Amino acid sequence: MKDENCKIDTLCVQAGWDPQTGESRIPPIVQSTTFFYGNSQVMADLFDLKREGFFYSRLANPTVDVLEKKVAALEGGVCGIGCASGMSAILLTAMTLCEAGDNIVTAGEIYGGTFNLFSTTLKKFGIEARFFDADAPASKIEPLIDERTKFVFAETVSNPTIVVLDFGKLAAICKKHGVLFIVDNTLATPILCRPLTLGADIVIHSTSKYMDGHAAALGGMIVDGGKFAFKGNKRYPAFNTPDESYHGLVYAETAAPFGVKCRAQMMRDTGAIMSPENAFLTILGSDTLALRMERHSRNAEKIAAHLATHPKIEWVRYAALPSDPHHALAQKYLPKGTGGMMSFGIRGDVKACARFMESLQIATQETHVADVRSCVLHPASTTHRQLTEEQLQKAGIAPNLVRLSVGIEDADDLIADLDRALQAV
Repeated sequence: MKDENCKIDTLCVQAGWDPQTGESRIPPIVQSTTFFYGNSQVMADLFDLKREGFFYSRLANPTVDVLEKKVAALEGGVCGIGCASGMSAILLTAMTLCEAGDNIVTAGEIYGGTFNLFSTTLKKFGIEARFFDADAPASKIEPLIDERTKFVFAETVSNPTIVVLDFGKLAAICKKHGVLFIVDNTLATPILCRPLTLGADIVIHSTSKYMDGHAAALGGMIVDGGKFAFKGNKRYPAFNTPDESYHGLVYAETAAPFGVKCRAQMMRDTGAIMSPENAFLTILGSDTLALRMERHSRNAEKIAAHLATHPKIEWVRYAALPSDPHHALAQKYLPKGTGGMMSFGIRGDVKACARFMESLQIATQETHVADVRSCVLHPASTTHRQLTEEQLQKAGIAPNLVRLSVGIEDADDLIADLDRALQAV
């Protein structure tokens, strides 16, 4: 692609792949674990990170590389790292930055799998997670940060509580303390929000969601903004200490310190890279990302307004609604729309929620979200069922909360389907 200053709709279609004369117009699937080199020095330089290229698909692959460049362009970052899943992207990010004795500070209103990773799994590695209420003032969040804090984490739009992130508040806190600000932008996508322009340093995606958009390809992506000052930063000694496994390479002296360290160390040692075929499917899906996000948002706005007046609905969380507590933040940070995700409370108990979901004919019960097809889920009994009642309360998961991922079907058909199902409650 010749002009990197194109608007985001054009980047969706064009970024990441620049075919030369006679090459495939769309990126091919390079289904190979290894690559040929006739020059020994070239191969040695690849292993020393002195040259760009591919030598083993456990670290990098040409098809995955196209998607990495595409998402990095969409987010405005310097590099992307394609991972096997969104969860592996979050894990690799944490392991790149943290060691035993370190801590992270995170919003409590996050995806249940992320909550478990932070609260349970990282603890086994000696890494502490300190949770805060996303709506809490800075005075309540700042005391959680100390000299061993490696990053502050939050989601642009939280899953499933639909809390909109106050970028200004968290960016100011992180800048004041010199700590990395990491944002999971899965539910907003760079079409609706670009966190790197709002103070974030690293952006994470579950590309399995809107990026793919068709529930066909598992994957995750880490995008390094490339602007954080690692060099000489005492909070991040691992970036300023020579890595003997790479002949004394100092990551803080590279063009993309986080990205290089994450791939050279964590991807090398875990092999949690996205598969070439999943990358290919996600590339195809992301071509239409801008079109789909507009339709998801408009459909969801119409449905949320309808549900907000329904007698069998106790409450609706969708930030485009003027009555929503995060409406002002959505207008500020998500002016193009707030996506297709919403949650609402059914008047009744868990059994009422089950009757409602089982009575739907178009929307289906799925663990997945952010698909072209509409789907629903009861988080308290599924994605968040490992949490205690106290943890559910802290995460904002009410017993009657139903998560609705609005697809790109006709909005009137979806409303009729929801109304029919609510009659069973």
